[in-house]
Amino acid sequence: MGKYKVVETFVSINGEATHAGELACFIRFAGCNLACGYCDTKWANEPQVPYKSMSAEEIYAYIKSCGVKNVTLTGGEPLIQPEIEWLITLLSADKALRVEIETNGSVDIAGYDARPENVCMTLDYKLPDSGMEQFMRTENYAWLKPQDAVKFVVSSTRDLETAKKIIETYDLCAKATVYLSSAFSAITPAQIVEYMIQENMKDVRLQLQMHKYIWDPEKKGV
Repeated sequence: MGKYKVVETFVSINGEATHAGELACFIRFAGCNLACGYCDTKWANEPQVPYKSMSAEEIYAYIKSCGVKNVTLTGGEPLIQPEIEWLITLLSADKALRVEIETNGSVDIAGYDARPENVCMTLDYKLPDSGMEQFMRTENYAWLKPQDAVKFVVSSTRDLETAKKIIETYDLCAKATVYLSSAFSAITPAQIVEYMIQENMKDVRLQLQMHKYIWDPEKKGV
């Protein structure tokens, strides 16, 4: 099997999604196929970013050495990594682990429809202010599982209106857990809550990127 370009490995809390606040082992991969205006890991997407070449077995050994059950594969974009399917298969075979794959919504997930319950996808939907909405694959919503999540990072009222439309059009709350999150310093959480009340978005959850409130928003390894 091949090697993976890994730019960070660390243990911290999950800052968002269904296991927010719980300890997790993070594996951050180099490279992304998008360039969102608010991206907080642009450094990991630079062509010359330093990385460690690790095999699937080495990644698994590191995860087990950490002694935590939550694993977050992030980036960059994990699903564009060559042979990522093998790593996911290896990790999912260990039923003591809960594996979360953070993906940006532009990559086809149909090939992962047979994944077991201990593997979840957190899909972004890139809203208009991200500059990347045209790359979103809404056909992915046919492959969502109950353990999955769809995340909307909001920068403006226009973004909120678009998120509401997408949530309703694809009946996302019936398929997965749906989150609204504020692009840090672009819109306040209070503004999002006000909109949720106004539009009676009773099955949608607000989330805060906890790590950005605990540490400096630019700090790595958290």
